[in-house]
Amino acid sequence: MGAPLTPEKVVDRVLISDEEIQNRVRELGREITADHVGRDVRLVTVLRGGLFFLADLCRAVDLPLQVDFMAVSSYLGGRPGVVRITKDLDDPIEGAAVIVVEDIVDTGLTLNYILRMLKGRRPASLEVCALLDKDVRRIVDLPIAYRGFSIPDKFVVGYGLDLQGFYRNLPFVATVRDEALQEVL
Repeated sequence: MGAPLTPEKVVDRVLISDEEIQNRVRELGREITADHVGRDVRLVTVLRGGLFFLADLCRAVDLPLQVDFMAVSSYLGGRPGVVRITKDLDDPIEGAAVIVVEDIVDTGLTLNYILRMLKGRRPASLEVCALLDKDVRRIVDLPIAYRGFSIPDKFVVGYGLDLQGFYRNLPFVATVRDEALQEVL
């Protein structure tokens, strides 16, 4: 693989600005704070995409909380829907109010697997906070307690979302040019 395309060649249009993201993250933080006073709160995200959202969200929640990370591989052997945990949580979650912090919920297959697995560890509660919801592609019905933005069925990058590992560091969420997708996929 050669050098990545420049952002100017990848970004079609900014879908959600940095300011809109930060405002919504603060609102989500206030909602989570109000709903979880006095609880043992754990924010869990799936690496790598959720890292940016988690970092901002945990600072917007005005409660003592812990963060933890998972990593999954969701396309073993080329079969969509097959999930394997490549990095598990470091700490137990039994009895905790667990909020899975997701960058984007698309088909829901991977998140559904993660939620079933975490539920077996007996948290007091298990909720989802998703920055982006692409519900038009949903295969599995999932309860999303905290939703940042609903987005159209477009490939997006930025704020943790990538295209072949690049563009996560863009401070906004942008749609990708069709020509760029064809070139790299």
